[in-house]
Amino acid sequence: MNIFTIPLRNLRRKSARTVLMILVFSIGVASVTALIELSKAVGESLEKKLAAYGANILIVPKTETLSVGYGGLMLGDVSYDVKYLQEDAVTAAVRSIHHKDRISAVAPKFAVFTRVGGTPVGVIGVDFKEELAIKSFWSAAAGSLPKAPDALLAGSEAATRLGLAPGATVVVEGRTFTVAGVLAATGGEDDKVLFADLHTLQQAVGKENRVHFVEVAALCAGCPIDEITAQIAAKLPGTDIKAMQQVVRQRMMTVNFVKQLALAVSGVILITACVMIGLSVFSSVNERKNEIGLLRAVGFSKTTVFVLMNLEGLLLGCVAAVIGYCAGFAASFRFFGLLDLGDVAPPVFDPVQFAVIFAAVSGLSLLASLPPSLAAARIEPSQALVML
Repeated sequence: MNIFTIPLRNLRRKSARTVLMILVFSIGVASVTALIELSKAVGESLEKKLAAYGANILIVPKTETLSVGYGGLMLGDVSYDVKYLQEDAVTAAVRSIHHKDRISAVAPKFAVFTRVGGTPVGVIGVDFKEELAIKSFWSAAAGSLPKAPDALLAGSEAATRLGLAPGATVVVEGRTFTVAGVLAATGGEDDKVLFADLHTLQQAVGKENRVHFVEVAALCAGCPIDEITAQIAAKLPGTDIKAMQQVVRQRMMTVNFVKQLALAVSGVILITACVMIGLSVFSSVNERKNEIGLLRAVGFSKTTVFVLMNLEGLLLGCVAAVIGYCAGFAASFRFFGLLDLGDVAPPVFDPVQFAVIFAAVSGLSLLASLPPSLAAARIEPSQALVML
């Protein structure tokens, strides 16, 4: 018999209580593990869905402005030397930054102002595939979303003002476009303009490969938006990169709330499990005062008794950590199906995460064992004689 076999024999002797304590602690660890996996998946899924409701980075060419005034009357700012962006160069640059895996969509825009039936209206050339990646909330109130190069999508207000319906034709810079559908009301600027295929509109105007600005949607869960904008700026000198900080902050607050809620619940579960471990060791100390007194009488020091009682708590924690992590990891697959998280990759075993959870649970079990272990170390040999 040695210092390591004593705790094992005691746990085996009280097998029913040991199994119950391991079960309680394992449930806590399993819950924490499943919550961690789910919070990561829900955060990623939520960020992808939020990114589909608009861009958070705007790339525009640098322009020179001149403040005009005369006789004390300010006439406003006038832009001159207006430049274009090269579509292919900008797209390639954004897709090649270090955080390129965080870029979900790059949507270039080309704007033309024209008249339809004498009424002025803006026509925006877009890459519909990229645009729908940013604005997945788009839907057609009438007709369908454009698929052909010469098809056009009318905003709800623009369609009403211009009297447009699916099948109507619009001439822009000598090119005839057919209205494929009318966009359902969005409550924003999209309702007031017409949307055409980017490359078709560029050809009609004779401005191939040129765009006025580019919108970028970045998945910002776990990556700083400032770094992404800095990397894009380094790739595209001569442009202004604007991060829509309010949009980013709102998205990050939503994602962080989910993760912080999971951490808070996990903390409560672990604290409850630690209290159970502490109560178990306290109960063991009270039941074994006579035995502990005999150990002190035969030469065991206070430090040795303290270590013995801590080892019991540590063993319970280690076993519960392994069982709980495996159970929680397996349960997370089931929860993925229940929560319909098909757009997120299933959890993958992470040895670093397992090591962190194992160390944390073991440390907490040791911490929970400290008060009863100190009480056990204070038991004097004379108490064994009194109880005999």
